[in-house]
Parts: sequence; C-alpha cells; structure tokens
Amino acid sequence: MGAVLAYCVAADGVCRGKTEYGPLTESPARFFKSLDKNAVQCRQCFRQCIIAPGKTGFCDIRINRSGALKTVSYGNPGAVNVDPIEKKPLYHVFPGTAAFSIAEIGCNIDCDFCQNWQIAQVKPGKLGVRSMSPMAVAEAASAAKCLTIAYTYSEPVVWSEYVLDCARAGRKTGLASVIVSNGTWAPDVLRELTQEVLAIKVDLKSIEPDYYERICHGQLAPVLENLEIIRKEGIWLELVNLVVPTLNDSDDNFRKMSKWVKSHLGCDVPLHFTRFHPMYRLQHLPPTPVETLTRARDIARSEGLKFVYVGNVPAHEGEHTWCPACGRMLVERKGYRVRLTGLADGRCTGCGERIPGIWKPGSISSS
Repeated sequence: MGAVLAYCVAADGVCRGKTEYGPLTESPARFFKSLDKNAVQCRQCFRQCIIAPGKTGFCDIRINRSGALKTVSYGNPGAVNVDPIEKKPLYHVFPGTAAFSIAEIGCNIDCDFCQNWQIAQVKPGKLGVRSMSPMAVAEAASAAKCLTIAYTYSEPVVWSEYVLDCARAGRKTGLASVIVSNGTWAPDVLRELTQEVLAIKVDLKSIEPDYYERICHGQLAPVLENLEIIRKEGIWLELVNLVVPTLNDSDDNFRKMSKWVKSHLGCDVPLHFTRFHPMYRLQHLPPTPVETLTRARDIARSEGLKFVYVGNVPAHEGEHTWCPACGRMLVERKGYRVRLTGLADGRCTGCGERIPGIWKPGSISSS
C-alpha cells in the first residue's frame, strides 16, 4: 500500500511496531488469512495489514494470537446514545426519527482533523466500555423506539463483525441498520455488509489523493471504488465533505468532487458540505466560514447535483430539502428539529416529483 502503511508495516511487510495488549477480552476475528510462521493478514480494510504473532495492525484493536486474529473490541461499545438520524447525517432516511447509535473504539486512518478522536483514536483499555451483545443492542434500540441502529462516531470498518451481528439481530426485531464510515472496507467485506444494512453515509474527505495521504493518512482510491460498489448494490448512500479551511476548501476541489459524484454515482446522491470546528491536531485553524460552505453548495448545484446540504450551520437554507423540479421546501430542518412541509409518499406535494430516499419503513424511492 505504499507510503501510507510505512509506520504500520516494517520493510518485510510485517507489523511489529505496536506493543502487546494486557488482559483484555478477545473474540475471534473473521476477516483474515493465515500466513507462514504464524503471521496473519487482516482482510478487513484497504490496508490488508500483515501482523506478526503478538502484535497488532494499524487500527490497534486486532491482535495476532499464535496465528489466529483476535479483536479486543467485540461487544464492548465505548459510546451508546439515542440520536436524531439527521446527526449522522442522513437526511433522506426516516426524517425526524431516532437512531440507536453505538461505537466501538478504533479507526484505520488517522485524520488530523478528527472530530471524534476521543473514541476513534483512543487506545484499547483507555476508554470506559460496556458489554452489549448484538441482541442486547437490538432490544435496547427497540425499547428506545428507534427505527434504526447506527454504527457511528469511530470507524465501523474496523469492527465489521459486530456491525454484521448487530444488524442481523436488529432485522429479527424489525430494525434497520445504517453505517457512518470513511468507506475503506475491503470490497468483499463491504459486499457482505450491504446484504444487511439499509443505508451508508461515507465521509468523502477530498477528491485529491494527496489530501488523503497527508491529512488523513489514508488513501482515496479505495473509497471511490467502494462508493461505486454501494451504489451498484442498491444501498442508500449519502456523502459528507468536511470542509477544512486552507486544506480542502478551494472552488476547484468542490467542482471536481461534484463532477465525480455526478458522473460515477448520479445526481441524486445527497452531498453534505459540513463545517469544521478546530479539533485534534488542527486546533490552530479557524472554523469554516459560512460563506465557504454556501459557495461549495452553489458550485455543486451548478454542476447538476440535486440534493446539496450545508451542515453544522443551524438555520442555513442548505439544511432543508428542496424539490429539484419546482423549488418547493420538502423537509424543513432547524438543527435537529424536523418538519415535513412538502413531502408525502416520497413525492413533492407541489409538483409530484419523486424524491429519492427512504421515507418510511419498507420503501426506497428513486427518481
């Protein structure tokens, strides 16, 4: 994987740089390949880490135990909340409803601007966790009167086993699952997930490979490949671009991204331009100017994208959903207060235009 893996994998391709865990609860990992000398290759994400016995891969939550890959996070979420689904943000999935939101620790990239670094970048054993089996998650979500279970806050890519099992348990109790992710699964793992989940929100951090490598310590190409897989598999997809001042806020970036989304995913995929707040390693930068977000939205709409949003700016007109045919307001949002003003049965009440999304259980509409 080139320079991106340099501080995870040694010259011979084996992860040896991380210390062995102390006494933590370990569960079998599913996505790995056995190699010579009890080494293993994790097959869960784009990194495909080769891990020596007693050592971990990049995400720090998978350890090689004598040739068997184990995960130390399964069934131990570090965050459990009931959130508005708009917080994910998923604007075209059950507006105004609650999502039972869970996160295990860990991430397979390391963005300098990470907005949830206290969960995503924490080391095993350094964050209080609770024990929740997949069925316990489903039962708690049902008791909270949520329509969905959301896998969010950190990076669900690195705890895909738990996502799959919780999603399957949720289906047994009538709950759908949605994923909030950086989109860097190995393609075969992603295809298995698409059989179990209703919608995926992916952070498309930039359209420039250099940005992914320098700022996110990841790679762009696997993300773009997976976005196309998600669309081909028929899973509802929304995108978020966190706009970071001086780093990915140029008109060229907005235009190039919008063109790629339209040509490869389609003009109906919602794209959210979200305001950055100083976090993690980028506390020296200012919050994103609202004018920049407005300009990004205008550029994306001029390129033909139909549903472009502005995030983290309450009362901005870019929070609302508008009919692309007649301009009528369909869904009004004031922060997390949501009101359907012009949408009924997946259509604009003004002109009858079909609006793509998942507006009620059991339905997916597309234009």
